[in-house]
Amino acid sequence: MGIVAGLDSSPDFTRIVVCDADTGAVLRQGYAPHPVETPEGGGRPSDLDPQAWLLSLGEAAGGGLLEGVQAIGVSAQANAVVPLDAQGGTVRPALVGADKRAQVAAADLIDALGGREAWAQAVGCVPQAAQPVTKLRWLAKNEPENAARIAVLMQAHDWLVWQLLGRPVRRTTDRGGASGTGYWSAATGAYRPDLVELALGHQVMLPEVIGPSDAAGTTPEGLLISAGTGETMAAAFGLGLGFGDAVVSLGASGSVMAVHPEALQDGTGMITSLADATGMHLPVVTTLNAVRTLRGTAELLGLPDLESLSDLAMKSTPGSHGLVLLPYLEGERTPALPHTAGTLTGLRRESMKAEHLARAAFEGMLCGLADALDVLRGRGVEVRRVFLLGAAAELPAVQASAPSLFGAQVVVPQPADYAAIGAARQAAWALGVSQGSLDPRTPPVWQGAVAQVLEPGEELAVGQAVRQQFVSVREQTHPGAFRS
Repeated sequence: MGIVAGLDSSPDFTRIVVCDADTGAVLRQGYAPHPVETPEGGGRPSDLDPQAWLLSLGEAAGGGLLEGVQAIGVSAQANAVVPLDAQGGTVRPALVGADKRAQVAAADLIDALGGREAWAQAVGCVPQAAQPVTKLRWLAKNEPENAARIAVLMQAHDWLVWQLLGRPVRRTTDRGGASGTGYWSAATGAYRPDLVELALGHQVMLPEVIGPSDAAGTTPEGLLISAGTGETMAAAFGLGLGFGDAVVSLGASGSVMAVHPEALQDGTGMITSLADATGMHLPVVTTLNAVRTLRGTAELLGLPDLESLSDLAMKSTPGSHGLVLLPYLEGERTPALPHTAGTLTGLRRESMKAEHLARAAFEGMLCGLADALDVLRGRGVEVRRVFLLGAAAELPAVQASAPSLFGAQVVVPQPADYAAIGAARQAAWALGVSQGSLDPRTPPVWQGAVAQVLEPGEELAVGQAVRQQFVSVREQTHPGAFRS
């Protein structure tokens, strides 16, 4: 069928993979960091000139990387808002990432529409500080002159597709990216312009939402550009997730998502109902504490890295000799306990050893993520196997405990640029449809991710006993936390 490329513009860098459109085999790759200055005090900027994304893209694609490519798919960071004026110029730098400035704005929006349940019914999610709709509210309150000039709203992947196409009059997005905005409903497949007006104070132009296999257009050079999507949806597509699959992502915070045939409404705010890049849905549950739990424990024990913490934990046994850690170190989102702290119980003379605390940190982190999995299971989401992502997924202490605590087969894919691969797979789909060789309802079948498969096996009963002890302590400490 040809050669396609997928580019992923993450918060820190651009990665490009060039793939065989029939098999998905990666032929060549490119990489470039974003030319972004680190703010004082470290961390990532909350405001960013989107031209940085184009500069990084140009560098990553250098050296003839895209020679012979017939179609390109674009994946980009979630929650980035690019506000444009009527002429297509940026009103201000893009608002990116988990913008803590917008926390008050999120609470304002929840109250303005009548509570969490009203938002869940409207768009399948409750406003959080990172979401575009919340950032619009922050702009209206804090930069009213800029807010008044906004005529068009785009996200990162929308804007990049638009630039690649030469800034045409038609602006597009996909259902995956649209579902994360807070003003598009995955259940109805429609925008809620009234929510944009509620947040920003006036109506604006929004990109047309096109189908998963549709093309956004063709570049002046003749390259087909597919719909594009958000980074989360592209990674799910690149992994080849299907019905019954869930993903547990181990970052500083954690997230759990699963493929489901319909959108979910959850008035508690624990489930964010996203659409995927294929026509299905991706309900997501987020925890505030994942790898930060391990890093904090390593620092407490004077260990240099997570590998050392894992080695120490493996000297203990399942159940950590009676120690149970509720890892709510910076409050928690699942369950909704924003002002709580972590809890360590089960201290006895024989359990007061470093290896037992190390093991309790791993078990506590994984039990917290198992709670998030159970939120989805409780809403009818089938989970037959769990893909475990993130650098911490390679740690022996994680792999030893995850299958039995999750109660499912665990798949640990080899590290790869799955978001970029997913973007390339989308490009192959759009290319095949344009050539008449693929059904617009069925994506191309590509080689699956090379992975290590871990089974619960004989350890299942032991792991479930550990999990039950965690739940018992959580209920004693925070009774009814999941009955909101």
